[in-house]
Amino acid sequence: MIDRKTLRENYEKIKEGLKKRGYEFDIDSLLEKDKEYRKLLTEINELKAKRNRLTDEIKKLKREGKDIGELIEKSREIGNKIEEIEEDVKNLEKEIENKLLEIPNIPHESVPVGSSSEENVVVREWGERKEFDFEPKSHWELGEKLGILDFKRAGSMSGSRFVIYKGLGALLERALVQFFLDVATKEHGYTEIFPPILVKEESAYGSAHLPKFDEEMYKTLDEKLYLLPTAEMALANLHRNEILREDDLPLYYTAYTPCFRREAGSYGKDVRGIIRQHQFNKVELFKFTKPEESYDELEKMVSDAERILQKLGIPYRVVLLCTGDMGFAAAKTYDIEVWAPGVKRWLEASSVSNCENFQAKRTNTRFRRKDGKLEYVHTLNGSGLATPRTFIALIENYQQKDGSILIPEVLRKYMGGIEKIPAQ
Repeated sequence: MIDRKTLRENYEKIKEGLKKRGYEFDIDSLLEKDKEYRKLLTEINELKAKRNRLTDEIKKLKREGKDIGELIEKSREIGNKIEEIEEDVKNLEKEIENKLLEIPNIPHESVPVGSSSEENVVVREWGERKEFDFEPKSHWELGEKLGILDFKRAGSMSGSRFVIYKGLGALLERALVQFFLDVATKEHGYTEIFPPILVKEESAYGSAHLPKFDEEMYKTLDEKLYLLPTAEMALANLHRNEILREDDLPLYYTAYTPCFRREAGSYGKDVRGIIRQHQFNKVELFKFTKPEESYDELEKMVSDAERILQKLGIPYRVVLLCTGDMGFAAAKTYDIEVWAPGVKRWLEASSVSNCENFQAKRTNTRFRRKDGKLEYVHTLNGSGLATPRTFIALIENYQQKDGSILIPEVLRKYMGGIEKIPAQ
């Protein structure tokens, strides 16, 4: 988060960063409130000093047997005034802290300035888009015809934007999750975590999903517990209020979880198929790093996610997001988009971000340098990968003329040696 100290010391940088994001926020008004807050604190300290002097004088006069009634009354009045101002300070502090939580992260200087996804920059593209000698079908056509996706029954039991993976479809979904985890843990050195699916409100604030994305998340009615929209929300809080050792950094974590998103505001978007779902599976990558290493670690994380798609043989491109298209907590973000020939679109399968110390300040996650100095860690997160759009790209790219779907060789051991989903 942007704390008060950062606000005071980097006012111009923050103001310029918000302008680049196209984010409207009255930072001047907030700075004035902070000045008022500090002025009130000074007034309290002065009143307390005055009361202390009165207390000393009262003690002296009392020893001398003199009348202290008037001084006691003055001391009482000062005490009442202190209590009154302290209440104002408490309310003002809460107001300032709530407003600070509304300020997004400041973009890194290397992020292109832009207002929408149209101004994102394609960094590189991998793989050749397959030329079909037939008209490739969409994943929902393939899924229904092969009996591996059931939208009708899912809609009957849960409503729109849900799907049932069935038979070899369920096996393929499970195979993808296991494959993603194996690559992350066995090849890239991440430690696997299986976190709670429900987290407390303070954890949602810690990862910066609150207050910004409250309408996007599912939560329990009787307790303020939130269903994970991404495992990032849990992993960002993994070392909450801890002081890590410099020698232990960087820390790499990965976690598979189902993810739940209300998709508020997406009415009419991607209503067919599994492009945009209320519930989906994802393997998350997460890092805690030293500040000076975080941007090198960002590039490594992007490479880790790319490697999975390369092993699957799915064409993709890496896109650097512009300032107006980045997430709330990110200082820099790359999206990895897979090519889906059936729907003839690039689909985001992974988003990889460096949040710098934005989340760490909210969760109070620090590390101690060898010289004893305490600093906030930098946090990074990325999908490695989300299954729905990987599933889409896989079956659409590997579909055959007879309606069957070939299984990439790297997945076959997770599917009991099955080489293809046969045509029906």
